[in-house]
Amino acid sequence: MITVAICDDEIKIGAELERVLIEIFGKLNIKYEIEVFFSGEELCAKMETGAHYDLIFLDIEFAKDEINGIEVGRLIRDAHQNFMVSIVYISWEKNYALQLFDVQPLNFLIKPLDYAKIEDVVIKYMKIAGVLTGEFTYKKGHDTFKVQIKDITYIESYDRKLILHIVDGGEEEFYGSIKEIYQEQLKKFDFLFIHNSYIVNYDYVTALKFDKVFLANNVTPLPISKHRRSEVRERYYAIMKRRMV
Repeated sequence: MITVAICDDEIKIGAELERVLIEIFGKLNIKYEIEVFFSGEELCAKMETGAHYDLIFLDIEFAKDEINGIEVGRLIRDAHQNFMVSIVYISWEKNYALQLFDVQPLNFLIKPLDYAKIEDVVIKYMKIAGVLTGEFTYKKGHDTFKVQIKDITYIESYDRKLILHIVDGGEEEFYGSIKEIYQEQLKKFDFLFIHNSYIVNYDYVTALKFDKVFLANNVTPLPISKHRRSEVRERYYAIMKRRMV
């Protein structure tokens, strides 16, 4: 579960940022809670009650009679001694770099906010927090086994069994639903659900054709089902674009 606070006195921007975050977390299959605040005082008051946030999107400019986002950040770091929460500043202005130094923000976004840059910040946070690194778990009988996500090249569904293909050429067979493991464990990582029988790891894709995918260390390409072609290409290029940011 990732807990997020949005603090911005521009209601439309706060609402749009919340909508985008909901879409991103949904796409990554990440559980979340989002709370929206319209002033720095409101956010600080909530944190003084013991509220915890993993990620804060914090506007810099508020009304003249209110504390600004930089002061809020310093209160979080100094008064609350909270050095764990990741702060992402948002502003219409670019000239704040030196003032933000001691707050050590995760990133700084310029308004109007861009979807791809918001997604990049979320991915960056999750990688730092360890949410996007981990292990794939599966059961054989009453026993539970684990394999590093990064070592999976693809997963195949065959005759009610799932076959886990590992980068070193190894294979593991177990019973399960390919749709369930994608939704519950792999969707949040950069995997492509190309066919009802195949899920592939983007990191091992060497070429994406109209109706097939080529993987490293795999001579035979894997088919992309007709009804998934558009979705697979869209996700593939979205991952490529995000990684290039």
